[in-house]
Parts: sequence; C-alpha cells; structure tokens
Amino acid sequence: MIIEIDFESDEALYLQLRNQIIRGIATQLILEGEVLPSVRRLSDDIGINMHTVNKAYSVLREEGYVKMDRRRGVVVAVDSNRLEDLERAKKDLYIPIAKATCKGISRAEIHALVDDILNEYKGE
Repeated sequence: MIIEIDFESDEALYLQLRNQIIRGIATQLILEGEVLPSVRRLSDDIGINMHTVNKAYSVLREEGYVKMDRRRGVVVAVDSNRLEDLERAKKDLYIPIAKATCKGISRAEIHALVDDILNEYKGE
C-alpha cells in the first residue's frame, strides 16, 4: 500500500490518510479482508504521528470501512447499510457539486466527471 501525504496541503493529515485508504478500497488496491499496517508501522513508514494514524483508523472504523480485530489488527471490512450510505453520499456531494455549478460547470460536464471517476472503481 502506497500512501502519499502532502504536508503542504490544507487538508488534515488524518483525512488525507483516510481518503487514500477509501480510494484504495474502491480501486481494489486494498481488498476486503486485507490487514492494514499497524499504527506504529504506518506512522513510521509515512512519517506522521501515531495519533494521526490512529485517528484515521478510528474514523474509517466509525464509517464502516474497517474493523478492529484484537489478533489481526485493522482489517478492511466494508459494512454497508445501503440507505444510510446513499444519504451520506448525497450529503457529501452537495458542496462539491455546488462549487462546480458556481464555477459554470454544466450538468453534462458534472455527469461526465462522475462517470470518469466511477470508471476507476471496481465493478463500474
């Protein structure tokens, strides 16, 4: 698993890490059942604080992307409640779509962008 952190970004480090893991799952670079690196190992590998990695893992657990297993560690286990997931996706898309609309990006262009992104992910 290759994680690249942008230390110059305004986005919080734990969110960068979380987002890259989610994208890895969506693109099948990280598979269901795969064990993620330990907090200590990942923090050493990418050069960030252990608390930051722990926070990213905690958020991923809360959002239903991983489970904590006492023996194995952090395991990719996507827990899905379709209705909740659809509502969350809709909520998460409001601002990016509003920003695009404010910048004059058309409905057709937004649809094309979404299609391009979906083409990168599994099963689409």
